[in-house]
Amino acid sequence: MELAVYTIEGKETGRTVVLNDELFNIEPNDHAIWLDVKQYLANMRQGTSKTKGRAEVAYSTRKIKKQKGTGGARAGSIKSPVFVGGGTIFGPKPRNYYFKVNKQVKLLARLSALAYKAKENKLMIVEDFSLETPKTKDWVRINNNLQISDKKSLFVLPEQNINLYLSSRNLQRVSLATISDLNTYGIMNASVVVFFESSVNALQSNANS
Repeated sequence: MELAVYTIEGKETGRTVVLNDELFNIEPNDHAIWLDVKQYLANMRQGTSKTKGRAEVAYSTRKIKKQKGTGGARAGSIKSPVFVGGGTIFGPKPRNYYFKVNKQVKLLARLSALAYKAKENKLMIVEDFSLETPKTKDWVRINNNLQISDKKSLFVLPEQNINLYLSSRNLQRVSLATISDLNTYGIMNASVVVFFESSVNALQSNANS
């Protein structure tokens, strides 16, 4: 598969990049994608939800009425879940949602996600650029030039760039990732994946080495 390289003005540079079939043209594995996305979302959960049981509610422990003769059910404590303000039965407790996915499965998931984007023509390549100062207006202009302002876009950078990050962080539909931070969820969640030219070259070089 061959893709044209665009400038930030939205024009073709005349150069093309040939995508490696081992990266962008494999048979996608849906189950691997599901596992990797599930793990990513699970690891993002705080797991801090908590309710108080009857042993933790701050109320008196006295018996609130006599055992017999009231005509009602027995009641030993105001902390009982049957009373308003009492403890919660089987409420949530802090827990860790982490689970493990093998490296080879995660790699297969990322490659499968890239293969889907390639098949759906949702990959773009732009020549490397940077901004002298952080300015969101410049990033909006670039998105308009590339005609992706109405889409969720993921820009894949070769390395961290603080000016690009600061310029794009206020844009709801734009996210940035370096090659090392690229993950299956980010790829699948984006409507279009935009590779910097050096990023896709580095990605393919690492795959061949």
